[in-house]
Amino acid sequence: MTTPAPDWLPLTEPGPLDDKLGIRIVDFTPDRLVATMPVEGNQQPFGLLHGGATCALVESVGSWAAAINAGPGRKAVGVELNASYLRAATSGTVTAVCTPARIGRTLSTFLVQVTDEAGRTTATARLTCAVVPA
Repeated sequence: MTTPAPDWLPLTEPGPLDDKLGIRIVDFTPDRLVATMPVEGNQQPFGLLHGGATCALVESVGSWAAAINAGPGRKAVGVELNASYLRAATSGTVTAVCTPARIGRTLSTFLVQVTDEAGRTTATARLTCAVVPA
């Protein structure tokens, strides 16, 4: 892990779905949150990384970024997700890099780029989260 989670963040362990999918946060920087996920075990019947698994990865990394940017005493919940699949991933690990497009008081929007181990973009996404009291 490059940058650990902030001390005030109440949850730093993966949620049950993150755990099942193998999603791991590897950098908790508020301006660039990074997570990884294995392709193995997350494929659709044709051996390609499942789009739903990719969306779960995007939701996880974006929600963590929103929570960190919201600060103590607040939480983030996803309200809109838009994803485009650009290239199939069939093996290895994918990496999601999440950067803020806009951090607001009640809504925050993040851009997420998912790449394979060769650095090729497999998906791009935009996630908007509402920021509410914890």
